[in-house]
Amino acid sequence: MEPLSPAYLSTLAAQLASLSAFLGGFAATFLATLLTLGHQSRLMTVTISFAVISSVAFIVTVVAATMLTAVLHPEAPRLMATLSASTPQTILTLGFSLGTLSLLASLGCSGWARSRRIGWITTIVALIGAVFIIGMTVRVS
Repeated sequence: MEPLSPAYLSTLAAQLASLSAFLGGFAATFLATLLTLGHQSRLMTVTISFAVISSVAFIVTVVAATMLTAVLHPEAPRLMATLSASTPQTILTLGFSLGTLSLLASLGCSGWARSRRIGWITTIVALIGAVFIIGMTVRVS
């Protein structure tokens, strides 16, 4: 596997931080909406759980992206420059993947609280979205 340059990683981290902040805000707002509905079913518990996982994963991703950018900056203080970029890079990748997929799972489950028909629609659309995202981000060599 080809090593990525610090400039490329830093730019990618900044982009993922922005996207994660936006999606994390959406996930938190979606979570707040679910919590105010007052439905007490097993499915609503699963839906809320996915929304919580997504919100937290995106928060962790933003922090990891910030740390990665700080570590890779060419004018970083000596202490930051001695830290490894691999840990924040791994956390960023896993956090973004977990946040995205759990947000889609939460959206997919949410329709079932309304009706069976809406449940099928939200599930199918979320699965299609997951297939596209996984297809764009995962390469099988």
